[in-house]
Amino acid sequence: MKILWVAATAALLACNLSGFGQTEVDCGQTLDAPLHARASLTIDSRPAALEIAGTDKESIHVTCTADDSATAQRVRLRFSGTPDGGDLTVTGHYGKNNNLRIRVEVPRKLNLRVSMGAGEVKVEEIAGDKDIDLYAGQISIASARPWDYRSVDLSVDIGEVKAPAYGADKGGFFPSFTKKTADGEYGLHAHVITGEIDLLSRNARGSAE
Repeated sequence: MKILWVAATAALLACNLSGFGQTEVDCGQTLDAPLHARASLTIDSRPAALEIAGTDKESIHVTCTADDSATAQRVRLRFSGTPDGGDLTVTGHYGKNNNLRIRVEVPRKLNLRVSMGAGEVKVEEIAGDKDIDLYAGQISIASARPWDYRSVDLSVDIGEVKAPAYGADKGGFFPSFTKKTADGEYGLHAHVITGEIDLLSRNARGSAE
């Protein structure tokens, strides 16, 4: 009886892990993996110029460039998870002036979490919850479509918060911008310790609070 129980448990575990996968490449190579619309993606990256763009494809497509091949070989891109969600991790040791540039193409409808020490984070045409934290640098979130946020929370310890679509432009120490919309669908949180946040759109729903 015990042998049957162990066999059944092992079979169940194998089924649960059957959709789990991991892909790892050097910077300079392309990383591709299935990723469904409305999935959740967490990105944890070393300092870089990070661009995240929404597409109509149900996959994650990552490209990476650096100033020299030695830097590229030291940087690793790793995606682990399933088509319903996963983690993209950028690791490696490199110099300050490496000009590391990473572009991540994902489904347009996606829940996104980003954490990076320093650099620039650009998010374009992503409809979903967003939670972005940056130690130093700039966060830019742009869309040609109307925002559909139930809540917006942008804050900088030292620097600027710009949300021209909502008529907000604040600078200095601890500038912030918040907005709530009763019929909005998504939540947005972005924070920079030292730097700037830009929220850019042709249209905006709701009013600042």
